[in-house]
Amino acid sequence: MTVLSIEELQKIVDEAFPDFDVPHIESLQGDTLVIAQSVSSRNSRPGGTLSGPTMMALADNSAWLIILANIGPVLHAVTTSLHIDFLRKPEITDLMARARLIKLGRRLAVVDVELFSRGSSDLVAKAQVTYSIPPRTTS
Repeated sequence: MTVLSIEELQKIVDEAFPDFDVPHIESLQGDTLVIAQSVSSRNSRPGGTLSGPTMMALADNSAWLIILANIGPVLHAVTTSLHIDFLRKPEITDLMARARLIKLGRRLAVVDVELFSRGSSDLVAKAQVTYSIPPRTTS
């Protein structure tokens, strides 16, 4: 059961990154989140494909958001590991991420992320992202 709603998550990401074209949260169901990132030629690299940093950023953002959805607005959770495999050339269209929380502990969370182009079910990349969750303080 999630702690935060789609609207609360979208507000967090919009406020945390006011100078960036932030991803749009499409769905949230328990331990799974789907987000979309608008892309354009500025996200491309020679050969007409999306840049690796664009794909890694979306994998990282989606992992952060599914963790927050399940623990609340702990904004200082940080990436400790991100492994990504690039599988095929993505289209220059919205990049989608499906993030699934596979472990949520007190101090670490592990998320499996699948990246695909909007309108296609073919994976363009697959990532595993680990986050460190700061100790929770009691008031």
